[in-house]
Amino acid sequence: MKCLLFTLSLLMTLLITATAQQQDKPAYRLFTKEGKPVSYQKMLAAVREAEVVLFGEQHNDPIAHWLQLELAKDLHQAHGQAFALGAEMFEADVQLVLDEYLAGLVPENNFEQEARPWPNYKTDYKPLVRYARDSGVPFVASNVPRRYAAMVAAAGLQALDSLSAEAKRLMAPLPIAVDMDLPGYSRMRTMFGGNVHGNARSEHIIQAQALKDATMAHFILRQVAGGKKMLHINGAYHSDHFEGIVWYLRQQEPKLQVRTITTVWQEGLDKLAEENKGKADFVLVVPANMTKTY
Repeated sequence: MKCLLFTLSLLMTLLITATAQQQDKPAYRLFTKEGKPVSYQKMLAAVREAEVVLFGEQHNDPIAHWLQLELAKDLHQAHGQAFALGAEMFEADVQLVLDEYLAGLVPENNFEQEARPWPNYKTDYKPLVRYARDSGVPFVASNVPRRYAAMVAAAGLQALDSLSAEAKRLMAPLPIAVDMDLPGYSRMRTMFGGNVHGNARSEHIIQAQALKDATMAHFILRQVAGGKKMLHINGAYHSDHFEGIVWYLRQQEPKLQVRTITTVWQEGLDKLAEENKGKADFVLVVPANMTKTY
């Protein structure tokens, strides 16, 4: 009788636990690129060994922005003065005012007026920049100024040849190689109506994307050359499938230790969807109905 009661009690406990787990509403889950669930601490241990960590986000996802800040804190604790932050959201020509703000030389309102922050800066990136300021962490404005990307989108990379030497210091060294057959760029070609090589409009748009990818890689590598470990924030499409920024990093430093994180939305968090496997070393899965910042 005691054995039967114990068995029934155990079954009830397991049933209650399983029901509670089904009713739980986690805000996110992490997976490896193969789709194996992984804890934050295990992911941290892996990315802590990298020279460069690219955190690909969906720009309006609050969970990704929160986790970026937490990861920045933990990597800073691990690397100390050898740690730097960088972000697509700031363009290279605002590095001076960004540095002045981080050094406490200019007020926050002047910085926000002159640094051309994204519309969602205050909700999504301001906490990260403030952390850098308060902790003495360098923050790199890694993206090419948008006016130059617009020039390339309109007329191709050759449009940059007429720029001054001063302007060219705000981007990756020219000429910039572009592999139009990279899967990500090929998908862009299809998206913009160029199913074959030779469609000028689609190829110029791809070249503008490549200019951004190459420039971000260029400024990341500057930090690595200076002995820094870097956490870089960018749209997921700039690093998914180990293309984009990763491709340009590898062209310059084939042995560079790079780890990537991407952000995806799914209806369920119990397993990683097939289409999301292989996108990055680690996949942050957020519920599709998560509140967005805009």
